[in-house]
Amino acid sequence: MAERRTDTEEEVASLVTAARDGDRQAMERLVELHLPLVYGVVGRALNGHADVDDLVQETMLRIVRGLPKLREADRFRSWVVAIAYREVQQYLRRTARSRASRGDVENVADPLPDFAERTVAELALTGQRRHLARASRWLEPADRQVLALYWEEASGRLTRSEVAAALGLDRRHTAVRVQRMRDRLEAARTLVHALAATPRCPGLVAEAREWDGTSSPLWRKRLTRHVRECARCQAHRSGLVAPENLLPGIGLVAVPGVLLVWLRETAASAAPSLPARIHDALAPATATTKAAALAAAAAVTAGTLGLLLWQSPDSPPSAAPAPRATAPVPAGSSAAPSAGNDATATSLYVAPDGSDEGDGTLAHPFATLGPAVARVRPGGTILLRGGTYHPTEAVEITTAGTARHRITLANYPGEHPVVDASGIPRTLWAITQTAGFWTVRGLEIRGSASHAYVCRGCAHTVFQGLSFHDNAGSGLTLRDGGTEANSVLDSDFFANHGDHGRGGIGLAIKFGSGAGNVVRGCRTYDNANEGLDLGGFTTPVTVESNWSFGNGVNRWQDTDWQGKGNGFTLGGGNTRAVVPHVVRNNAAWDNTGLGFTDEGNPGRISLVRNTAYRNGVDGFHLTTATAVTRANAAVANGRDAVLGDGVRSAENSWDGQDPGTGLFASTDPAAVRGPRSADGALPRTAFLAPRVRGGAAPGATMTVS
Repeated sequence: MAERRTDTEEEVASLVTAARDGDRQAMERLVELHLPLVYGVVGRALNGHADVDDLVQETMLRIVRGLPKLREADRFRSWVVAIAYREVQQYLRRTARSRASRGDVENVADPLPDFAERTVAELALTGQRRHLARASRWLEPADRQVLALYWEEASGRLTRSEVAAALGLDRRHTAVRVQRMRDRLEAARTLVHALAATPRCPGLVAEAREWDGTSSPLWRKRLTRHVRECARCQAHRSGLVAPENLLPGIGLVAVPGVLLVWLRETAASAAPSLPARIHDALAPATATTKAAALAAAAAVTAGTLGLLLWQSPDSPPSAAPAPRATAPVPAGSSAAPSAGNDATATSLYVAPDGSDEGDGTLAHPFATLGPAVARVRPGGTILLRGGTYHPTEAVEITTAGTARHRITLANYPGEHPVVDASGIPRTLWAITQTAGFWTVRGLEIRGSASHAYVCRGCAHTVFQGLSFHDNAGSGLTLRDGGTEANSVLDSDFFANHGDHGRGGIGLAIKFGSGAGNVVRGCRTYDNANEGLDLGGFTTPVTVESNWSFGNGVNRWQDTDWQGKGNGFTLGGGNTRAVVPHVVRNNAAWDNTGLGFTDEGNPGRISLVRNTAYRNGVDGFHLTTATAVTRANAAVANGRDAVLGDGVRSAENSWDGQDPGTGLFASTDPAAVRGPRSADGALPRTAFLAPRVRGGAAPGATMTVS
């Protein structure tokens, strides 16, 4: 591959010399030129982990600090890449034990990309570029580091000599190292194509039967061995374009504006004092400095990202269709961060009669969600007009908001949008989100042949007032590491069903980790398999004031029915992790299986004031957990409570004389499926509410006035 440069060696060398002599503009220019390069190397090597920004910042500061010691100015770029590479290696060594990720064994698909699809600015990867990004997930960390450097070389931002310098090898050994990585990458690409095929090779399906969904080297070797020896799978290799012809088209990495502004200011402040006072200049930034950087970044963003301006419509919007009783559009919840549906200068609009050739204004809305999520920026809002949408392509949300500037995806005020996802191929999840600080509210999604909405490693996201139903995989799934501080509020997940009941989960938070997740005020009902599933999630989740009922019932006359029919599953997922979930004031009834089950979780689960009624097998099945149960009620189940020796039980209905149905104010469930109140709360009902008020009786309070 020919050695190319974006900027000449002479230009960079002169900037280095000037910066060492105290030239502020030269230092700023060096940072501006090389930050995207460092961000690309680090980001791609780390697959877009949340620590990317911090590691890039640390790397750039090391570069600024070390500049006075660089003897050869014309080697600056190689020196920069070598520092970035070392920082990545040190980071991976520090975090080796905490990087394991779990997969979804119910409906295993090929692993979706994290960094390649989350940080490549405004570009939906298609065709072979998409598969190339997915294949990179299968590489070992060392190979991903080499790929990150090779990516920069293929894009013309590094030369082979600079790649060799970063690896600490000569050019000949670098060529060998790169070729080995390419061989593994090509094997992974063929595997990804085989996994994406419809239908899949039966032999590959059989080989992957025990696969937990982890994109690990072990499974790469096992699955690629089959692909290599199988003529049907090997056929997917034909027609693959060489990666160096695909990598440049994937584009540059988007560097966060705040990071760029802060580093430029740091570099500028350091330049006049180099080298004598560099340590003082690089002291931790004060709150004032960071605030100024944020303000400057906002100004830069406003001036350069071309945010769309709101335009008043020529005529009032047409009347919206009447919403279904089971899919209300609540006004909100006091627990949710402030992120309204107001039309603002950063609003984008989508309408069933819009056009993706439009500009996303209210007067010229998009027709599908894809262009809107590609264009939205932190602080922006996407509003869906009422009516039914029929997408044929999956949507991927990769742009993250910030703590101060959340991104909102919501219904247009007073209108009810319905996304009929039945036209999306069954190998794809209808919506995949890999970004944090979003508020998703007031949407209905139905008909997906897979999962309706999957949030991978999302943080600080609020899901509220949703109605996800009649999907084959799940209504809403939150998964993977980094799933933290999310709230699922006042939403309904129902009638989701897959083949023979093996699929069909209402709400799942599983196969991942992350603190601070809350589920409150939700209904999960009439799903084929389970209502709420926390299987394989290794960090405590708070589950409060939810209803799960009617799950596992064969409403589809399936002659090979296998639905579990559990209301609240508080463990499982092929892990024995000790997870002390907090479960309070919930109710499970009329499920064919278990009302509340630890499913192998030995953790100290806290179950306080929950109700299990008329579940087919057990009301409370806690045979493994060292649970603490207090003031729970179990009535008319197959068995009310099956408890292991490690369970502490007090003040529950089974601890005294069985009160029977006389415990409840009502056993009439007529109101439980009704519309929610105007504020999004569960419908008012005395069903299963304790007959004795004031907290003296066990069980969930329900919503009786």
